Amino acid sequence: MSATRLALRFQVGARTIFAIDRALVRVALSLDEALAARAPVLPPLGQDADGYAITSLPEVRVGDVATGGLFAFVRQRYTRHYIDLTIGHDAYLAGLSANTRSGIKRKTRKLAQASGGRLDVRRFRTPEEIEAFHEIARGLSRKTYQARLMGGGLPEDARFVRSMLEQAAADAVRAWLLYVDGQPAAYLYCPVDRGTVRYDHVGHDPAFADLSPGSVLQMEAMRDLFAEGCHHRFDFTEGEGQHKRQFATGGVACVDLFLLRPTLANRTAVAALGMFDGGMARAKRIVNRLGLQPLARAVRR
Repeated sequence: MSATRLALRFQVGARTIFAIDRALVRVALSLDEALAARAPVLPPLGQDADGYAITSLPEVRVGDVATGGLFAFVRQRYTRHYIDLTIGHDAYLAGLSANTRSGIKRKTRKLAQASGGRLDVRRFRTPEEIEAFHEIARGLSRKTYQARLMGGGLPEDARFVRSMLEQAAADAVRAWLLYVDGQPAAYLYCPVDRGTVRYDHVGHDPAFADLSPGSVLQMEAMRDLFAEGCHHRFDFTEGEGQHKRQFATGGVACVDLFLLRPTLANRTAVAALGMFDGGMARAKRIVNRLGLQPLARAVRR
């Protein structure tokens, strides 16, 4: 397996202050692999690689990974959240908190009122539909903070488009767009792999943020997936987030583990990153103690 250039990001929230690139072999565990709680077998490391980046490693298996003389550091800890799609829509709704259910109902009514009295959600599945979805969603994606600050918007390159259409031809993708008064406001794009629907690309137009289009679209997508009755799980993938915690039915404690060659450059980079992250953690505690969260959110965005 060849190495790719991956960035060790020095971040304040979603904003990257600077980054140090390393050539790393990425070992990305699926949700099924994370739930199985087995340590991965690492591929050979080429001479041009600085090490490995292992994502969604079950936290209980960190000590079982063979380092082979490399030094390890945990980049982040998080719960990999998911939704059990076998329990039925009614049971899913009943399992959500009362505050979440009432909040979604209120947001849905508000969005419907802004769209002439009805919720305008459009579904995409076939190659022709997915091609039309991409044409609209990519314009919407360019407005999102994921694209502006993180380079994480909906891809537009030919390779992604070709893969997207191939998946659609195999009935292995689902996508949604939510409109407000005729204008696209939020999108959700999810590949399907062996019964797992993956939360790959999502975003909303900041102009509609007060209407919470992302949360409403999430619930409409869940309604559709439960109705299909052929999927096992909805995978929220790596990373934490209130949205994921709010809608998930379960999760597995994971870490992103980096294994690097013990060179001076690598050790210096990791030490600098550790100092930076520690400083950010201390700053967050001070912000929370002084009640400055709104200001901090504005700075991060």
